[in-house]
Amino acid sequence: MKRSDKDSALIELKDVFKYYYMGENIVKAVDGISLKVKEGEFVAIMGPSGSGKSTSMNLVGSLDVPTKGHIFLDGEDISTFSESDLAQLRGQKIGFIFQSFNLISNLTAKENVMLPMTFQNIPLEDREIKAEELLTLVDLGNRMDHYPNELSGGQKQRVAIARSLANDPEVILADEPTGNLDTKTGDIVMHFLDKLHKQGKTIIMITHEPELAEHHAEVVYWLRDGKLERIIKKKFGKKHVDGELKKLVPGWK
Repeated sequence: MKRSDKDSALIELKDVFKYYYMGENIVKAVDGISLKVKEGEFVAIMGPSGSGKSTSMNLVGSLDVPTKGHIFLDGEDISTFSESDLAQLRGQKIGFIFQSFNLISNLTAKENVMLPMTFQNIPLEDREIKAEELLTLVDLGNRMDHYPNELSGGQKQRVAIARSLANDPEVILADEPTGNLDTKTGDIVMHFLDKLHKQGKTIIMITHEPELAEHHAEVVYWLRDGKLERIIKKKFGKKHVDGELKKLVPGWK
């Protein structure tokens, strides 16, 4: 089932469960979630601690497979893919931005950005050219030969953004992209994500910060206890996600 138009789902979870077994106990991390992410959307996945956000991220990003249910990525049911097939597919389709940056310490910024292209067998010269272009795009053209320990937190996150774009993926999956950053630097990072969204990329952001979801996302999936409790959509013509989000976040004014 391939997508025939932009209104069909780029990523779809159908009645997905993810259970973990701890001795005789079963942890229902994700408990029957169904959701769709359309091409070009900016989606936020939110919820309180223990709601299943991280597990959902792993499932949406094809980093994990469900205990039950089906996950479709660009029309392909990936639920039964082997790990090698999953790795190849997500390398082509999804770019990841992690809260902890996940840069390799003994590689320069440029080499970190080149790394995902290596797994797609892109020639060295092409990898170098693309990495330089991407680091220039995120205003790090003068830092590409520096190692991660020579970069600030914001610079590391911008390297991570550049790396996420290395294979020109359809989807950018950002896990708490401003979590380790001060407010000003976080705003810079979100500016880059908004820019990518305007260029047509599909953005999926995992966050616990309601302000980020309100000001940037078009759709918010609110999780609680492993279940999808609420879907909040931006009203046509309005700048922010509908104020329903405030009702779900205790103490948020």
